[in-house]
Amino acid sequence: MAANALDALRERGFVQQVTDEAAVRAMFAAGPVVAYVGLDPTADSLHAGSLVPLMALIHLERLGHRPIVVLGGGTARIGDPSGKTELRELLPGERIDGNVTAIAKQVGRWLDFAGRSRCVNNADWLLDLKYVDFLRNIGRHFSVNRMLAAEAYKQRLERGLSFIEFNYQILQAYDFLELYRRNRCVLQMGGDDQWGNILAGVDLIRRLEGVTVQAITFPLLTTATGDKMGKTASGALWLEASRCRPYDFYQYWVNVHDADVGKLLALFTFLPMPEVKAAGGLSGAALNAAKSILAYEVTTLVHGEDEAKRAHAAAQAAFGGRALPAGILPSSTAPRSTTAAVEEIPTTLLSSGDVSRGVSLAELLVNTGLARSKNEARRLIRQQAIYLNDAAARDENHMVTAADFKKRQLLVRAGKKRVHRVLVSS
Repeated sequence: MAANALDALRERGFVQQVTDEAAVRAMFAAGPVVAYVGLDPTADSLHAGSLVPLMALIHLERLGHRPIVVLGGGTARIGDPSGKTELRELLPGERIDGNVTAIAKQVGRWLDFAGRSRCVNNADWLLDLKYVDFLRNIGRHFSVNRMLAAEAYKQRLERGLSFIEFNYQILQAYDFLELYRRNRCVLQMGGDDQWGNILAGVDLIRRLEGVTVQAITFPLLTTATGDKMGKTASGALWLEASRCRPYDFYQYWVNVHDADVGKLLALFTFLPMPEVKAAGGLSGAALNAAKSILAYEVTTLVHGEDEAKRAHAAAQAAFGGRALPAGILPSSTAPRSTTAAVEEIPTTLLSSGDVSRGVSLAELLVNTGLARSKNEARRLIRQQAIYLNDAAARDENHMVTAADFKKRQLLVRAGKKRVHRVLVSS
């Protein structure tokens, strides 16, 4: 192990809080550490926010440690109240089980479950618990007063906190205990909003096993303007191609705030930190090149290099682009020459009959994913944020006809950042 994992994680911006810095550093230095993060299977795909814990685990695996991914097939049946203003929808068990299967397959792209890493489902130990025994053996170690002081619960008390959600912290703490007993797991990592839940597990293990385990939390992923990162016009930035096309995924990272580029390169790429730090100080065209490389690297990580190349070529075709300078983030494998490929732009086919009759522009914007609803589409048109082959659309009732096409092709653009190609089928 060439570097202390705590220092490596801190340098890249993964560390928000640590239970005992000296103890964690010594633990990593002593040998392979078993560490876990939990992932919530409330959907059949992870999203961009999940990249933070995933990348942390990948770094640990590369440094010789032993990551565990815990899929919350049991806890998802309750719902985590952290950051929520009301009770989450309780998903059917069959749907949760399907999500667990899908996410386990997804995470297997990045972690070696046949080698150092493991993937487990907490339903394996939670669903068979006996309620009275659990209360006697585990529940008696929890103070209701202390639990109510936790931020996740405090925020919900005025609006209403259900008993089922109130149990979430106890079950998460029990996960840590179970992983310690089964795998000698001594480190839990998670988002900073999980700090109280994680400490509950640390305390439970100390009480029942007489052992001091540790915790690290990650900073919550926000933009330079304070907004939650990973949201697109159509919702969450999913990691599954069927939910978010690789081109749209790529475009998200190209268009991040200038002030976020250095942070995101550190978190979501494996590029050397001296190069990352240098890129964080760029401006103008050089900074735009760094954004393209960020987008290429993250798209390669999530969707593979072939999809990243296609998305990069499509972006150059849609928006124009210069060759990426060789001196900017030189360790990246991003193409340095111009590789415009208009055929890689997301495309919709319209029949010649539809075009002859005319297609509502508002409806077309929804069908192409450039707007979430007709109301939003009309608002974008009124704001003159929609362009048809570089001409601003001004009429919210506009009907798209053959007159809008050039050589049977129409490029529809929403703002400066999102584009879609519409073709007339022969």
